Amino acid sequence: MPPKAATKTRRSRRSKKPGVTISDAIRLLTEQYGPFENEPRLDPAHELVFTILSQHTSDRNSERAFRNLMDTFSTLEAVAAADVADIEDAISGGGLARIKAPRIKEVLGMILDLNDGSLDLHFLAEMPMDEARAWLRQLPGIGPKSAGIILSFSLGMPAMAVDTHIYRVSQRLGIIGPKVNADKAHEVLEAAMPPEDVYPFHAAFITHGRQVCKAQRPRCGDCVVNYGCPARDEEAIRQATAVVESAAPDAPTHDTADTDQPDGQAPGRRRRRKDAPTPVPHTQVVKELQP
Repeated sequence: MPPKAATKTRRSRRSKKPGVTISDAIRLLTEQYGPFENEPRLDPAHELVFTILSQHTSDRNSERAFRNLMDTFSTLEAVAAADVADIEDAISGGGLARIKAPRIKEVLGMILDLNDGSLDLHFLAEMPMDEARAWLRQLPGIGPKSAGIILSFSLGMPAMAVDTHIYRVSQRLGIIGPKVNADKAHEVLEAAMPPEDVYPFHAAFITHGRQVCKAQRPRCGDCVVNYGCPARDEEAIRQATAVVESAAPDAPTHDTADTDQPDGQAPGRRRRRKDAPTPVPHTQVVKELQP
């Protein structure tokens, strides 16, 4: 029987799994789905309202609700002055209108009270990010994700916005621990990368979560970072590799699908899909609102 120390060493080596760095994950996922253009979004007040409408509903529904809201009232000042019932009617196609209508009116009214009667929130860009985030989070229904969306996409600040896809992918890759909750994940992930990586991280991880690293049936065989994923499905990877090899028998093969490549490249990675959409849910709405 080998000494206990030797047994422990062998077990630790056997259980050790390769990892993927955040920078490598961003690079590989951007090559797969990108490039991701940080396109112009709505001004901060409109972005805030759109964010409320997007909570717990699909992009299509939130776009429809937002477009109808602006078609009905023309300006957010008119929305703030409107009856809740009229706001609810305007956003009824977006889901949860009875909850979101009074929230929108309350939020807009609170902004007017706090900001000398103005809905212009561009002053947040002049504040330290923690203070700007805290200012937004005092508004009803605005949590860390919504605040991050407004600061990042509307004002160009390096604020992290963690949705369910980013949270899931980050946990599966071991970037955040299993006990880190969604709110804490914003702080952990934002501190884990330089400011210039925050937007590409968001864009790459949310797209990967939507297309490959799905909640119920992740497509591990199609994942470009599966070589460094502690949660990867080895059987799915094996089957995907077998399909690729049978389709191209003359192509060079690798001994294993989860070899830890020093440059962060996964063996047998797929080419980037040219038709992969960027994770900007309301680009068309933005264009329609441009002067």
